[in-house]
Amino acid sequence: MAQVQRMSRLMVKTLRDDPADAETLSHKLLVRAGYVRRNAAGIWSWLPLGKRVLENVSRVVREEMDAIGAQEVLLPALLPKEPYEATGRWDEYGAELFRLKDRKGAEYLLGPTHEEIFTQLVKDQCTSYKDLPVILYQIQTKYRDEARPRSGILRGREFQMKDSYSFDTTDEGLAESYALHRQAYVRIFERLGLRHKIVSAVSGAMGGSASEEFLAPAAAGEDTFVYCPSCDYAANTEAVTFALAPADAAAHGPVEELDTPDTPTIETLAAHLGVPASATLKNLLVKVDGEIVAVGVPGDREVDLGKLGDHLAPATVELVTAEDFTGRPDLVRGYVGPQGLDKVRYLADPRVAPGTAWITGANKDGKHARNVVAGRDFEVDDYLDVVVVEEGDPCPKCATGLKLDRAIEIGHIFQLGRKYADAFQLDVLGQNGKPVRVTMGSYGVGVSRAVAALAEQTADEQGLCWPAEIAPADVHVVAAGKALQTELALDVAEQLGAAGLRVLVDDRAGVSPGVKFTDAELIGVPKILVAGRRSGEGVVELKDRRTGEREELPVAEAIARLAR
Repeated sequence: MAQVQRMSRLMVKTLRDDPADAETLSHKLLVRAGYVRRNAAGIWSWLPLGKRVLENVSRVVREEMDAIGAQEVLLPALLPKEPYEATGRWDEYGAELFRLKDRKGAEYLLGPTHEEIFTQLVKDQCTSYKDLPVILYQIQTKYRDEARPRSGILRGREFQMKDSYSFDTTDEGLAESYALHRQAYVRIFERLGLRHKIVSAVSGAMGGSASEEFLAPAAAGEDTFVYCPSCDYAANTEAVTFALAPADAAAHGPVEELDTPDTPTIETLAAHLGVPASATLKNLLVKVDGEIVAVGVPGDREVDLGKLGDHLAPATVELVTAEDFTGRPDLVRGYVGPQGLDKVRYLADPRVAPGTAWITGANKDGKHARNVVAGRDFEVDDYLDVVVVEEGDPCPKCATGLKLDRAIEIGHIFQLGRKYADAFQLDVLGQNGKPVRVTMGSYGVGVSRAVAALAEQTADEQGLCWPAEIAPADVHVVAAGKALQTELALDVAEQLGAAGLRVLVDDRAGVSPGVKFTDAELIGVPKILVAGRRSGEGVVELKDRRTGEREELPVAEAIARLAR
């Protein structure tokens, strides 16, 4: 790539106004500054400036992966159905998986992640413990059939991702590979200039045990996470746990039936009895693979259906409908209570601990019951953390009230264990000559997402403001308009290029100085050098894009300072 790029020859068209469909700052600015263009919902083209930034992010990721001994490969994005059937993910991914058939009717998918294919590759290439451990990675386009693509490149149907996979013969080896990736990710995001939090997470459709997310705090973030202001605890809201704390059931009197007409909701019940919603027990009915299941939570809390689905995966979870009550006299709509639900599996949040007493449905129309005690009057089949986390909930480590924040997920690391190795019988010969089942880790970095996250975190009122490591150029040279200024700008640009700097020079004829200055701010290169009114004296203005500091310097001094 040339060290000097003249804007008169660069394919870039900046816009004065935000795109009509843009909701987030990164979406607005990346389009306005000519970095990306929309082709269809969730599908984007990377233009020359954007491609430079994307490649710079990829370069940082690649360098840090190589530094931990990972080996780069490139696997196909078009994948056969059979490996994903073997692990169950052909069905588990549901509607988000792009599926297609070839002319002969064979079924394929566009890869969202490549655990299955990497497992097959290692099974083919590695036969002995001497071949392991090994870490393989690729930087590739992934695909996800988003129901509602939005926020520009933050949530698209195709996206650039680094996915890597570790293969070890022992759990201790997996832990080491996991730690290597964790350290590498910290270095990657520090080099990129991304403020980030490492939080506990759930594995979801990926499977496995230990899992952590790397989140970039931003107002446009679609992930909500919690953090403790008193200790180092941080977690995705889906991973927050609440300790089960049994109470003394003897402190509560016998069950008392109450006449509560026209109170089918927690709000109407609490108002009728003059009690806080927290004193009531909410019983949400859902269908799990078609079977009706009740989920109990305190009346002032909501069930997080995402968390419930994660706990019960791969089963399908959906809310019941009015038709589901037909033929079920044991289920009285609006008045369900856990006592007497002999034919229904009962799940509960840990807040519904043994010994706690509640006001809940009496399983009769217009009736509720008081002093219904968990463990005495009803049994919980399974305790699951399923409530929507709220600010102020106790920290699982120190009990301080938790804080909530929004963030963009930029990385995720998993200790997968042997889920995929079991599916494909991935064994190697151990030191004793007997087969050893391989254990795996999976690790992702959202390369294109990192671009959007950086734009969200670093932009200001004037436009983008890239960190030096990933900016499309080191210096943006602006010719203020006249022939003398243009000549000086081009000469300075060539000298800067010869010194090893990446230079963008605005030599466009017929474009006013005001438009050029506005574009320089919008494009966001870290340093802006202006050949302006004092060009005849050999003096230029050097501006720091982030701080706004300006200084007039002789050309030689400006070049020397930038080349340092």
